[in-house]
Amino acid sequence: MITRPTADAWRQQDRKRILFFGMSGLGKTHVSSMLRDCGGWFHYSVDYRIGTRYMGEHIVDNFKREAMRNPFLAELLLSDSIYIASNITFHNLAPLSTYLGKPGDPAKGGLPFDEYLRRQEQHRVAEVAALLDTAHFAHRAEDLYGYRDFVCDSGGSICEVVDPEDPEDPVLTALSDTALMVWIEGSDAHTAELVRRFDKAPKPMYYQPAFLTEKWAEYLDLKSVTEDKVDPDDFVRWTYARALAHRQPRYAAMARNWGLSVKAEDIAAVRNAEDLTKLVARTLEAR
Repeated sequence: MITRPTADAWRQQDRKRILFFGMSGLGKTHVSSMLRDCGGWFHYSVDYRIGTRYMGEHIVDNFKREAMRNPFLAELLLSDSIYIASNITFHNLAPLSTYLGKPGDPAKGGLPFDEYLRRQEQHRVAEVAALLDTAHFAHRAEDLYGYRDFVCDSGGSICEVVDPEDPEDPVLTALSDTALMVWIEGSDAHTAELVRRFDKAPKPMYYQPAFLTEKWAEYLDLKSVTEDKVDPDDFVRWTYARALAHRQPRYAAMARNWGLSVKAEDIAAVRNAEDLTKLVARTLEAR
């Protein structure tokens, strides 16, 4: 589906453009930030773009909706005496995940399932748009700021909004035309650690619609509960490991058809841009 560069061509490229994908927590943002901090690389965060350009208004409106329930804050808000904004950053995406929410018992902070699906769809549309902005930002980074090297830090749910087996998938075509796509592949031990972390602090995330509705029905049946009695944290904990298993073959297909894969432990050992260049070159030579 794509023509990968040779190892020598990669080493000699005067404009290195790379996109990292894979499970959240395996080093995409870490290595992208490291490249930015080393100098010479522009760091484009897809999740940040989603939370600012495409879902920023939804997020802030949600804050305002909560503030309007408090008479003191409502009066100040209506008189333009206070300003409510989202302070989302590359390393703090809590405003976005809080907006996505979790389905279940409203007394435990859960959303009605229909509202949850509506917000999931908003995220899907936003993620596709943010991914398609990658080429624009690669050009903008060089045109405005002189950055010739570019790294795209994609979200963990990228595999849910594309079809890696479709040779004409519009998103993957656009991305692979812009950057070398690299899967940061975790081991079983990494997956177990991610599940442990998530169990300790469950967070909202995006799911493919068919997968989500299937798991929701399965959970309701398994727990013998109605939608409004679901414990939101218990549902997302129960779903998380299943979501990782669902995503793994999709990531693998993306790497096989559209890019390449590197081990998470090898990415963890990267300390600078030269280390990354060597790692990618070794991977290309081994193909």
